Parts: sequence; structure tokens; C-alpha cells
Amino acid sequence: MSRIVILGAGISGHTAARWLGKWLGNEHEVVVVSPNEKWNWIPSNIWVGVGEMTESQVTFPLAPVYKKLGVVFKQAKALSIHPEGGDAADQPYVTLEYTEVSRAGQTETLTYDYLVNATGPKLNFGATPGLGPDEGYTTSVCTPGHALHANEQLQENIAAMKRGETRTFVVGTGHGMCTCQGAAFEYIYNIEHLFSDEGVRDKARIIWISNEYELGDFGMGGVHIKRGGYITNGKVFAESLMVERGMEWIVRAAVKRIEPGKIHYEILDGSEHTIDFDFAMLIPPFAGQPIKAFAKDGSDMSSELFAPNGFMKVDGDYTPKPYEEWHKSDWPKTYQNPRYKNLFAIGIAFAPPHLISKPMKSANDTPINPAPPRTGLPSANMGKAVAGSIRDMINGAPEPTHTASMAESGAACVASTGMHIFKGSAATMTVFPVVPDYETYPEYGRDIDLTFGEIGLAGHWMKYILHHVFIYQAKLKPGWSLLPD
Repeated sequence: MSRIVILGAGISGHTAARWLGKWLGNEHEVVVVSPNEKWNWIPSNIWVGVGEMTESQVTFPLAPVYKKLGVVFKQAKALSIHPEGGDAADQPYVTLEYTEVSRAGQTETLTYDYLVNATGPKLNFGATPGLGPDEGYTTSVCTPGHALHANEQLQENIAAMKRGETRTFVVGTGHGMCTCQGAAFEYIYNIEHLFSDEGVRDKARIIWISNEYELGDFGMGGVHIKRGGYITNGKVFAESLMVERGMEWIVRAAVKRIEPGKIHYEILDGSEHTIDFDFAMLIPPFAGQPIKAFAKDGSDMSSELFAPNGFMKVDGDYTPKPYEEWHKSDWPKTYQNPRYKNLFAIGIAFAPPHLISKPMKSANDTPINPAPPRTGLPSANMGKAVAGSIRDMINGAPEPTHTASMAESGAACVASTGMHIFKGSAATMTVFPVVPDYETYPEYGRDIDLTFGEIGLAGHWMKYILHHVFIYQAKLKPGWSLLPD
């Protein structure tokens, strides 16, 4: 019997656990380790952050779901990985610390035959002084709790506008190297839609701030899309949406620090500026979870297993090279660690070999560029591919049998721009591949027939339907395996 340990139960980890539980049955043991009691459909946190959904609508308890498949669930966080074994065991193991209330603080050593790191990101609010809802002056929608707090602050500002006061709202990225512009993009349009519904749009100044070189970059180096029979670029698409809604925007910006009511930022020419705000929702930069790695003799080998940002190295090409030499083959395919063949990392937990967008630095040498997006469909693809490879390796395959390179696969995004069954809308975009491939598609780097964008009410219906479909699937309801990941 083999034991497969999965660290993390987000989109990628939960996908891997679902498929391994289904494929392996009781012949092998699948263990999921997550510090969170509940699963969260993160894309719908946006709607929690504007009061359109409750926390219970975007989360559910994990333990009962895993019980259906015979998957063991441990509510704990990983502290260290020992890929060669060590003092506690001869075979590879991880050390855990329980976060479950009844066992909080207790530690455990858990051996494994295969380990999948799907821990997701550390929300690195500390990278920008004053950023975040806990020790700073801004809000977030990265967790259900953060989204609830954001909505509370939002409603207070709506009440003030109804009293006749004008308010300034700033939404975007809170650091020069953030990713996940899409979440902020959704949120800014949802608050604008809400203000219109509440009759206070004329009292709201709405500003977008981002580290993108141009609007519509989204960490993918920009995109050309087919829309209405014409080909346009993401910059025109995104700018038109903002112009139509009377929004302002600031790009090429690195937020440097935040004080009560003030955001200080630097732009590429090195100049520094300040925005006054009443409400700000800024996405934090991501870092890897603080997990250490140790060799058999107890020496620290974290730098061998993890990149400097804390994400785990896999089968990508991490050789430093100039932008002009970046290649689609740099990107990992199997997500297997090159040294330890029973170790994988998926979703946001794996280390990208480099950016997708062109790297930029200000005149003061401050990096100002989006990090690569790795959420949603790419994460699910990785989870299923790695699950398939582990299944086959248990059954005798000498190496991974499935791939999910971001340079060979696409992504779809349905970004809400206002929730309402008749007046709502969403921007629907697909790209293929995520990492541009100028060898195969020399003109645009992507297959233009599979890369398109539209906005309208139908997109909102699709977004709402997908919310229920993916939660249904994640709960392992009847027929879940027939639904696309």
C-alpha cells in the first residue's frame, strides 16, 4: 500500500485528492493536510465582498466530503519536509502542526510514498507597509473573512455617500510584483455596479491602480482577442470598460507604503505619488508557505527544494536568462521535483521559471511587473495531471505519464462586472496558451481562434452557473467526475 500526502486543499490540491480517491480506492491511502476546516470557492469571494453572497455560500466543510472517498483529512499545517527521511523515520516524511481547535499546537510526523505540495500562497501583506486588513489600512477579498470585512467597510462608505458625502475608492494591486489582477478587476466593476444600484454612483470616485505595463496585461504579457469579428488587444478591451463606467486608472505602479487614507506609490520613471482614499481593496503579493526542508543528516536544504520566494522547484528550467531568450520549454510539464521523483508541486505552490510579462524596473531599480497567474483552470489541470501520473507510477510507470504545461494549455476567465439576474454582466475571456508561443503562433503568440473576449449579461449567467457547478463538483455530488475540472 502506498500513502499519498497532499498538502493543501485549494483548487489544485482538492482536484488531486478527488481523482486519487476515486482512482485508487481502498488499495492505497490518500491523506489531505490543510490548515483550513473548509473549502472555499475563491472566485465567488468577490460577491461576498459586495454583500451579494454569504460566507456559507462559498464554503463547505472538507471532512465529510473526504469521508465519502475514504480520503484521510488532517486539519493541520505543514512545518517541514524530509524527502530523505531523518531522525523521526527512515522513509520520507513531513512534520505537521494541527490547527483543529481540539488539537491545536500538537505536532505529528507523517511518512509518505508520494507528496504533493498544493499549499497555495502565503498572502504577503507584510511586503508593503500598511497593506492589509489585519495590520494595515486596506481591505482584501482573498479569503471569505477578508471579503466580509471588505463589505462591512464598503457599506459604511455607501451610507456616507447616501448622506451626501463624496468618497474615493482605490482598487488594484498593493505591491510592484503582485499577481491576481483578475480578482481586483472583478471587484472594481462589482463595486461600481453596486453604487449605481444604490443611487450613489455620482458620489464615488473610482480609481484602478496596478503594476501592469498596460491595462489588460493580467500577468500574461498582454493578449490579443477576437471580439465581434475583429481582433483587438487587451489594453483596448480593458480601457473601454473603464471609460464606459467613468473610472480612472494608474498603471506601471508599485505601491510602496500605505498610511491611513493615503497610498504612496512609485511609477516606472522613478517618481513617487500619493492618492488619498476612503476605501481601498488591494491584492497582496504572494509568497510560498513557510515550510522548511531538511536532508537526512538534519541539515537545512530549503534552498535546494524551494526558490527564494518560497515556491517549490519542479521540472521547469530555472536558469537565469534574458527576456529575449525565454522559451515555452522553460515551463514545467509534469510538476515533478527533478531530484526527488516522488515529490510534486501544483497550483500556486510551484515556482514559475520566470515571468510571463516582460520584466520592468523603475528608474530607482524597483521591480514593477505582474507575477504569472496560476489559479483556476491551470491549477485544476495540474491537479488532475499529477493525480494521473501518481496513479500510473504506483502501478509501475517509471515516470510521470500526464502533463499540464501552461505553455501548451489554455485558460478561461469569467470575470463578474456586476451581479444581477437581469442587469448583471461579466467579461468572458479565453486564452490559448497561457504562456505565449511565438513559434507556433508568430503573429500574436496565441491561437486567435481560441483567444477571445466578450462582455454582457450572458457572461453573468455563466459565472453564476459555474459557481454552483464547481461547488457541486467539489462536494462530490452524484456525477461529479463527469463534469469538467
